[in-house]
Amino acid sequence: MRIGEVTDRTSLSFRTLRHWDDVGLVQPSARTDGGFRLYTEKDVERILLIRRMKPLGYTLDEMRELLDVVDALTAAPGDHALRARLGDIREGAQLRRQKLTEQLNMADDFMQQLDRL
Repeated sequence: MRIGEVTDRTSLSFRTLRHWDDVGLVQPSARTDGGFRLYTEKDVERILLIRRMKPLGYTLDEMRELLDVVDALTAAPGDHALRARLGDIREGAQLRRQKLTEQLNMADDFMQQLDRL
């Protein structure tokens, strides 16, 4: 599929997808003769994984590290060191999620205070 369809399916901008391609985070599986990016379902799944990391504040390097672990686990699913690294990443994601939950609770408290004014 072309980049326009991917932007529709992922709610990401052309600019974001092009940037991720330029920095090597996620690259399209192919290009047309005219140079247009072509994505597969697997590419879209990878893009959605990255998109889900964005609200948790992951840097591009941290995203790349996770993707490297995921790719390595695909090649060697029984690798205990990779499984342990994935577990560490998951724990970190849980901490980030807790922080977001706390921030959301504070925002809710703030909204309630405004309602009382």
